[in-house]
Amino acid sequence: MAEIGVIGSGSWGTALALVLNKNGHHVTIWSYLKEEADEIRKKRENPSKLPGVHIPEEIEITTDLQGSVEGKDVVVLAVPSMATRATAKKMCPYVKEEQILVNVAKGIEEGTLKTLSEQIEEEIPQADVAVLSGPSHAEEVARLLPTACVIGAHTEETARFLQKLFMSAVFRVYISADMLGIELGGALKNVIALAAGIADGMGYGDNAKAALITRGIVEIARLGMKMGGRLETFSGLTGIGDLIVTCASMHSRNRRAGILMGQGKTMEEA
Repeated sequence: MAEIGVIGSGSWGTALALVLNKNGHHVTIWSYLKEEADEIRKKRENPSKLPGVHIPEEIEITTDLQGSVEGKDVVVLAVPSMATRATAKKMCPYVKEEQILVNVAKGIEEGTLKTLSEQIEEEIPQADVAVLSGPSHAEEVARLLPTACVIGAHTEETARFLQKLFMSAVFRVYISADMLGIELGGALKNVIALAAGIADGMGYGDNAKAALITRGIVEIARLGMKMGGRLETFSGLTGIGDLIVTCASMHSRNRRAGILMGQGKTMEEA
């Protein structure tokens, strides 16, 4: 059994906490908001993020960041992408040398264009940073529906350790050394998903969406390879896989926003 801290009580952090708990690990979820933490503890549910999903009593809910990081075998960083750097900076004093941090958010920092793992490594240079990504809507993972993801790490030892930690009968985990490609696939597909949603909102049909997805992955792969990613990464789960699920599902916020924009709403309204 491993001691795991999940930093972030949103839908994705909670879903992964449920997977890890089901695998027999002791999990602590850190919430930024005291009111939210109190509500989750009382109801054993996160009604605003994952309504109807029970959170077992064994999962500890806290607002104590230090206690969620210190002494943990693994820390899962599941805060929104725009809060990644600030949260990492707050965590830094509590992270020991070579402690494993797994980033599970998707995005690129506005202004610097750095990936989330690069931001974390700048703020917590002593950490062993890895990433987990793939076609994985939290709403389905939380209900233990079959899902496959990829873990990227700097060493095979770390990747294999994390693979065993997360792997279950319904949560399949592959490993890769291409952390950059994994993160770029997860971030860039949002642009194409927004376009696919706009096409849906305008009533352009399945043909247009298929064209957008197909040409979209070509553009993502070309850009990703120029930036240092590997071609096989973009043809795998964190490339074409994540792109398909984001363009096709109503769980996707980017697709839903695109639909509203395609129907005439402004970006702010959407």
